[in-house]
Amino acid sequence: MMTTSTPKGFRLHIGIFGRRNVGKSSLLNAITRQNVSIVSEFAGTTTDPVEKPMELLPLGPVLFIDTAGIDDVGALGELRVNKTRQVFDRTDLGVIVAEPTVWSDFEERIVEELTRRQIHVIVVFNKCDEATPDAAVVERLSARKIPMVRTAAVAGQGILDVRQALLDNAPADFVNNPRILADIVGPGEMAVLVVPIDKEAPKGRLILPQVQAIRDLLDGDACCMVVKERELPHALDRLNKPPKLVVTDSQAFLKVAADTPNDIMLTSFSILFARFKGDLIAQVEGALAVDSLVAGDRILVAEACSHHPIGEDIGRVKIPRWLTQYVGGTLEFVTVQGHDFPDDLSPYKLIIHCGACMWNRREMLSRIMRCRQAGKPITNYGLVIAHSLGILERALQPFPVALEAFCRARASGATASRQVQGQP
Repeated sequence: MMTTSTPKGFRLHIGIFGRRNVGKSSLLNAITRQNVSIVSEFAGTTTDPVEKPMELLPLGPVLFIDTAGIDDVGALGELRVNKTRQVFDRTDLGVIVAEPTVWSDFEERIVEELTRRQIHVIVVFNKCDEATPDAAVVERLSARKIPMVRTAAVAGQGILDVRQALLDNAPADFVNNPRILADIVGPGEMAVLVVPIDKEAPKGRLILPQVQAIRDLLDGDACCMVVKERELPHALDRLNKPPKLVVTDSQAFLKVAADTPNDIMLTSFSILFARFKGDLIAQVEGALAVDSLVAGDRILVAEACSHHPIGEDIGRVKIPRWLTQYVGGTLEFVTVQGHDFPDDLSPYKLIIHCGACMWNRREMLSRIMRCRQAGKPITNYGLVIAHSLGILERALQPFPVALEAFCRARASGATASRQVQGQP
């Protein structure tokens, strides 16, 4: 049974790459058993990445991304190539489609790019009803332990072999996806989720991280209580046993921290997603870069999804306000949305990212890697809010390894500051 109800961020992202007119779209249509992509005898029919969510049993929910041919030329071709390159950032499993007798540096570069990113690669030789794959190429790929499949997609030949290869090569971090919070709370224990109902809360619904947190607790056999921030003290008083964890929307951090006894662990949805979708320790270290900001510094705020900002938008209004107060001077904020991200990060002193609840973990990790390569710190909404409000150490108590990294980095920063000032 196929379903499209699973959010994209929980799907295995399978990128399909190759030259124009090698049969990528035909292959996708054959795998999904639907006419998802336009098939034509003319090269370059696919102009933008085409996404197809489906249930690939027994693996589960996946998202196929059929890319435009990246050997394109001309102005329009360059736009297609740029769109295709963005797909690398969110690919968990790469499929390279090639004709049996055509394999050159072009295909090798795709293999190298995917391998460099530690993305599993499958090579599909399509149109094998017309020719046989070159023996020397097959031998080289075999020596590198790259799985190969032979297909004739239009005729439906070899499609089951492709599906099996996808199942066999799915990355372990998808199969063994990290938990959101159930591992912290534990079976039979209670978590209290503080959910403000404000202008950004969708009418009649909870936002995605809140829904996903509730489901994760249920899957982990834990108990859950959901309250608004004003009701938290009353809710805690009604419990005959303290909850294991209180989770709040980051915007209500100060009030919830004041109302939560110190012997109860506290964190935010955004910080939970910094671990669930990315690298928590790297983003904790990035939060400490706030201490080195000075007036006039430029900060990049990255929102994973496109939305219409309201008057008190967290990324465009509240975080800039809190950071400006913390630094004591005017800072310059630049906002990007969706998959757009600057190639040149040199103008920015800090990158602040949302929780990326709509993304898969691979794309968020790719962004973190890009920031590291550029030597730029990256952090998360919840982490930077907690730090600017002076409660980051408490917000990290549910994550002992991250808390240790925070204390170590903070001590290292204090030592460096004393050395600069000539103090012992």
